[in-house]
Amino acid sequence: MAIIPCEQNSDLRRRIREFAETLRSEAHLIGNHGLSKEDFYRSGLLRGAVERLRGQFSASMHEKREFAECVLQHMASSNHIREWSASGNANRFDYEVELPSGKTAVIELKGCLDGNNTNIFERPSQANEFVIWSICTNPGADPRHNAWSGIHTRLSAEVISRTQPVDGVIIWDMVCGSIGRPCPKLAGASNRRVSFGSFELPPPCLYVLPSTVPSPRNNPNPQPQSLENVGVLKAFNDCFGCRAEEINYVSFRVFYENNEKMRQTKVMRGGVVQKESAPKAIRRS
Repeated sequence: MAIIPCEQNSDLRRRIREFAETLRSEAHLIGNHGLSKEDFYRSGLLRGAVERLRGQFSASMHEKREFAECVLQHMASSNHIREWSASGNANRFDYEVELPSGKTAVIELKGCLDGNNTNIFERPSQANEFVIWSICTNPGADPRHNAWSGIHTRLSAEVISRTQPVDGVIIWDMVCGSIGRPCPKLAGASNRRVSFGSFELPPPCLYVLPSTVPSPRNNPNPQPQSLENVGVLKAFNDCFGCRAEEINYVSFRVFYENNEKMRQTKVMRGGVVQKESAPKAIRRS
C-alpha cells in the first residue's frame, strides 16, 4: 500500500548517486578555471556552482507554468472547464478557473511538496474551491516521500493551525510516466496515455480532502468530500481518464493528548487504507 502508485526509480537514483560522487571527485578536471586540484577544492568553486544550479532549478517556474497552462487550455478547449486565467504577480495563488457549474476554483502551484514552500498559501475569498497542484520536475525525487510529506506533515498542520481548508491536491507533471518515474497506471495499458500539446502522460493522481477544518471539540474527524463536490478535481478526472478506484480520499482526525493538539492522517484509495499516520503533535514545519 502506498500514498501514490508510482515510486522512485531505484536504478536512476543509484546512477545519480554514482554520478554525483564522480562529479565531486573529478570536478577539478572540468572547465578552464586555471586552478590546481588543491586550490580548486579549497576555493569553494564546486560548492558555489552546485548551489547556483540548485537555486536555478528550484526557483524557475517557467517550465511548470508552461505545463500547467497547456493542461488548463486543453481542459477549456474540451469544455471540461469554462475558462481560466493566470493571476500574475497581484495574488498569492496562480490560476483562477471558472467551472461549468459557475463555481470558481483557485489553483496554487507547488514543486515536490516536501519543501517549506508547501506551507505558504492563502485561500482567497473568491474561491469556492481551493486546490494545491504539485508539479515536481526532479526525476530523481521520491514521489511517495513527497506526497506524504506534503499532505500529512505540511498541509494537514497548516490547515488545522490556520483554519484554511484545502479541498484537494493534484500530483501530476511532465515527468510522470517517464523512465525517471514509471507509472503503474500504464502497466499493460499504454492506451491510457493522454495526449495534449506536446505531452503524452498517464492520468493524474487526485486527492480529495475534507471541506471543513478539523477541530478537536467541534469537528474531530471530518471525512473527505465526494469527488463530484470538488468540481475542478472532477474536471481533471473526466478530462484525463482517471478511474474511480484511483482517486485518493484524505481524512484528518484531531484530538488533545496531555494538553497537546494531535492529528492523524489517513489516505484511502479503492476502498482500502493506503497510508495512515500514528498520532502526531502539530508542529508546523
